[in-house]
Amino acid sequence: MKIHEYQAKQLLAGYDVPVPKGKPAQSVDEAVRAGLDLGGFPVVVKAQIHAGGRGKGGGVKLAKNETELKELASQIFGMQLVTHQTGPAGQTVQRLLVEQGMKIDQEFYASILLDRAQSKDVFMVSTEGGMDIEEVAAKTPEKIVKVTIDPASGFQPHHGRQLAFALGLSGKSFKSATACFEKLYRAYREADCSLLEINPLIRSGDEIIALDAKVNFDDNALYRHPDYDALRDLAEEDPSEIEASKSNLNFIKLDGNIGCMVNGAGLAMATMDIIKLHGGEPANFLDVGGGANAQSVAAAFKIILADKNVKAVMINIFGGIVRCDRVAAGVIEAAKSEHVTVPVIVRLEGNNADVAAQMLRDSGLNLTVAGDLTDAATKACAAVKG
Repeated sequence: MKIHEYQAKQLLAGYDVPVPKGKPAQSVDEAVRAGLDLGGFPVVVKAQIHAGGRGKGGGVKLAKNETELKELASQIFGMQLVTHQTGPAGQTVQRLLVEQGMKIDQEFYASILLDRAQSKDVFMVSTEGGMDIEEVAAKTPEKIVKVTIDPASGFQPHHGRQLAFALGLSGKSFKSATACFEKLYRAYREADCSLLEINPLIRSGDEIIALDAKVNFDDNALYRHPDYDALRDLAEEDPSEIEASKSNLNFIKLDGNIGCMVNGAGLAMATMDIIKLHGGEPANFLDVGGGANAQSVAAAFKIILADKNVKAVMINIFGGIVRCDRVAAGVIEAAKSEHVTVPVIVRLEGNNADVAAQMLRDSGLNLTVAGDLTDAATKACAAVKG
């Protein structure tokens, strides 16, 4: 789950992480009032969308007076902001953050995330703040310093010192940095974040301040934080993904034309891979879960076919928990109720797979039974090309 920058900063402020004073706005007039309430210029007008690279896309501007503030807020509010993370379509700016301008002496990068290979957290810092970390990693990877933290023992003073030394800090700014890093890690752990990123983290005089903030929450921990529902901005999410979540389907929209309906995340990834191997392009990732039934299959069909780019659907189900004949009955019922007109290639393997295959052949519908995964992918790709 993603949240906006202003929400991330409100979260960090609750852990005493130094952040600039700022106010969110949902209109140009609100933005002007927010700027005046901050008590002085310059102020920074920031587009609020769930994507990075906003500055390069023209979504972050400095206003030196009230007139400039109104002009810039009018330019940014409602614009279709295109960044390297939004894709070519961009994202409509419906919220702004107006915050006090800060004196910047140095810019740094800092982030915390889970290293699944080590089952430990990794705290990364770099002196190359303000730049895309992917670009730094590609061109000057030696400038990224990683400190591994065992969640069992948590953040220790030596971790903070190692990070501050890596940034070349000393004196009061060194102490400010070590304190800031400890608070950032505490926020990351207690708020159940999957990512906490500050770019840039700045030195202003002797103080270390989070000038920007990006926070993603771990979806698997949301049940512990019912208050996070209020932070969700549905306007920033894909409508099909919102609809899928209502039916407990794991769905991610992609740019291809072969819809995928699979049970199990690993099998779904393998299905997309084999479609690509045979020259096709998957239109989505969709995991219907282990207990696929008529209701979940119908919901999956509805979501997949809402994408006008989909020219064929490939169903790949392993009947371990659920019997294949029950899945086949669900597919037949759903194909009738949703009036499916595109070719549907079905590969069922496992319990009662032979019975399921016969049911599909006898259905009289546009359902093609595949013998195995390769056969299914080949037929799906051929259906699209045909």
